[in-house]
Amino acid sequence: MAEVDVRIGGRKYELSCRDGDEDRLRILAGMVDGKANEAARAMGGISETRQLLFAALLLADELSEELAKVAGAAQPPAPAAQVSDDDVAVMVVEELANRVEALAARLENGLVKP
Repeated sequence: MAEVDVRIGGRKYELSCRDGDEDRLRILAGMVDGKANEAARAMGGISETRQLLFAALLLADELSEELAKVAGAAQPPAPAAQVSDDDVAVMVVEELANRVEALAARLENGLVKP
């Protein structure tokens, strides 16, 4: 396992990854850092957890838009969805919150080095 130092939201993290994946991890961390900084600028004075949550939401939003473009190009328009946009948003936010809480727990338990 390789060790990589990354900086996200002004904080340094030492992460492990498979040998050969170091550059990809740095690129992904850079993307998260960019969104974390964007969230901090937009919201100002938010906690680190909320900053990372909003970074995750911004990235998820971009991913969702790209997936919709790909799905739209590959499939004909679907009939009206039975799940509202609000329901989807709640599910996405809940899932992202769970992921952020799991990461925070891993940080607190020393499984990921800050």
